[in-house]
Amino acid sequence: MPYDLPDTFPHVPLLPEELLRRHHIFEPLDHRFRSAARLLQSIWRQDRELPIGSYKVGAKRKKLGSRISPAAARAGANFMLPAIAWLVRRELAYREPAAMIDEARLYGNLLSSMPMAFNVFGLLKLDLAFASRVLAELFPDLSGAKVHAVLFEHSPGRGDPALTGDHSAFDVFLHYETPAGRKGFIAIETKYTESCQEPVPAIRPRYNDLADVSGLFVEPQKPALRTNPYQQLFREHLLAQAMLMRADFDEGRFVVIAPRLNTLVATAVASYQAELKPAGEDQVGFASITLEDTIVALAMAGEEEYAARLYRRYADFSLVDGELNLFWAGDGPIGKAEEATALAGPLKLLPGGRT
Repeated sequence: MPYDLPDTFPHVPLLPEELLRRHHIFEPLDHRFRSAARLLQSIWRQDRELPIGSYKVGAKRKKLGSRISPAAARAGANFMLPAIAWLVRRELAYREPAAMIDEARLYGNLLSSMPMAFNVFGLLKLDLAFASRVLAELFPDLSGAKVHAVLFEHSPGRGDPALTGDHSAFDVFLHYETPAGRKGFIAIETKYTESCQEPVPAIRPRYNDLADVSGLFVEPQKPALRTNPYQQLFREHLLAQAMLMRADFDEGRFVVIAPRLNTLVATAVASYQAELKPAGEDQVGFASITLEDTIVALAMAGEEEYAARLYRRYADFSLVDGELNLFWAGDGPIGKAEEATALAGPLKLLPGGRT
């Protein structure tokens, strides 16, 4: 596991339609990053010989390389360890009332950020001492703090008018206590291929009141905060702030975790940060951490081999680059006779190229 991850690619490639069709992942509405991530998940599935999944189009079913078959899904194949598959089943059985969890997507969709959240943070739930070490790696100022709980799809009170009055929730929630006895939280929104252009729910009047009293925003009533690409960050940040205002905790942070090369999320996060005032002691700070840095934190905290597997599955786009070069080698303008001598040598050295 490289602690200093390679910074080879400034962005993911635009992939040829024929390459995507070969992997059964051509989806015309995919944006650039989602298309590349879909290929990466298809490669991961094929390397593990997991049967391909499908979805319904009219009366027919269409194969989709970024999904696994229902049988493989039921067996927990979307999860990186048997212990995490077990944890997911427990979490679903004991989910919070009214928690919004799409079980078919969780178990069978390799591209979804929901199983990714379990794969990245599942070991923290299973080992709170490990969770405390990861917390210190991600936030050095919290070194020495102890994580008391790791929650998934968590809301402090769905529909509670004292909070936001709706059903907003956090993908992952870490509850910790500092050596000085302060109770704190890290509320996490995980994104993989999302674009921050998801459907906009009704923005309740309660948000207007919270935005004014929170002191978080430069212009709390700015309409743009209530639309994409900001609205989800706005809602969840205020939910976290409402927890602090209700004195549930002494301190807290709202964090977005997304791949470095998902530029749509990175742009939205940077623009949202520009709408914020510097956070005071009685306010929830906002931070963005790359998925890659999160994986490195797991490695530094003691799970180096598992972190390497996570990186390969979710963030190693050299595998996509290698697949692209193999595609060109087979279908490019160089003839078969020339291919053996002109391309055989370099292809052996391609990062991520599969044999």
